[in-house]
Amino acid sequence: LCAGWYATLATMIFENNINVSKIKSFDVDPNCWKIAEIFNKPWVVNEWQFKASTKNIFDIDFTNETYTTLRSDGTTCEANDIPDTIINTSCEHIDNFVEWYAKIPAGKLVILQSNDYVEVEEHINCYKSISQFSRSCPMEETLFEGELFLPEYTRFMKIGFK
Repeated sequence: LCAGWYATLATMIFENNINVSKIKSFDVDPNCWKIAEIFNKPWVVNEWQFKASTKNIFDIDFTNETYTTLRSDGTTCEANDIPDTIINTSCEHIDNFVEWYAKIPAGKLVILQSNDYVEVEEHINCYKSISQFSRSCPMEETLFEGELFLPEYTRFMKIGFK
């Protein structure tokens, strides 16, 4: 889970019994991991089925990620994961999105969201349409592409294999 913030998406996945072995969440904001782990406490205490860490998603190696993370007592430890699915529901916050997307290897399942909500200052990567968003993240096989019309903006989603 890239740019995972408080990882409420992980909570929804676990609570809806979606078949996942584990979820790791990365966010550049060092204030997020503790809150994310509160929301996902049942899965944190279950042998780190969920674990949140502070890391810039541009620094993730999607083929074999080794990273430093914090235990609940504040001590550090090394962890290693090979993600099979990459989720980023905050693409509108990602500067140089195309560069970040290029780091994902071919064949990985990717789930991405962005929007056209340019009125939010932190939204530095908005798109005018689903087709414009889709062009920014080409996939070998698209499983889903759609938009959700909301009162103030439109949300775009694309799922597929890169």
